[in-house]
Amino acid sequence: MFDLDQFKSECISAAQKRSALPEMHEVITRAVEDPGAVLKALGEPARSEIQTLYRSADLTILNVIWGPYMTIRPHTHEMWAVIGIYTGREDNILWRRISGDPHGRVEAAAARALSVRETFPLGDQIIHSVTNPIGKLTGAIHVYGGDFFTVPRKEWEPETLTEQPFDVDRTLLMFEESNRHYQIQKG
Repeated sequence: MFDLDQFKSECISAAQKRSALPEMHEVITRAVEDPGAVLKALGEPARSEIQTLYRSADLTILNVIWGPYMTIRPHTHEMWAVIGIYTGREDNILWRRISGDPHGRVEAAAARALSVRETFPLGDQIIHSVTNPIGKLTGAIHVYGGDFFTVPRKEWEPETLTEQPFDVDRTLLMFEESNRHYQIQKG
């Protein structure tokens, strides 16, 4: 059974360990083993959004609800992260910097598709983009080894793949735009 308070305590404990990323990966893996219990605790996703479940200088726990067919451009976190899917799907493209490119451009390097009960640890230097490839909402627990909202990060413009500072407001607008499309889709 997934208990949100116990889950937060386990995440806080794992984040304080020397081997925080593998420890957190174990915590998230256990949490999403029973997706029905996670859904019961967090509620059935109703709209695309980012819900903050816990936030401190050392740890952020988010419930990320991706809208149908929603894509977030390539970006960094500048901290480790672990993703766990409890409903829907999430496709991650991993990117690498093009050596010597004067505009900091990136190229696709690998991909990882995540389904219900699957997890994905990301190191602090990873560049990735995220797509919900299905026509329904996807729910995922995202845990970060720092304050996700205050650490300066980078993102890449999707057409030219040139580097720029991460724009939190633009990203949040993408969630709202996804909600508008979702409401139209629902009729």
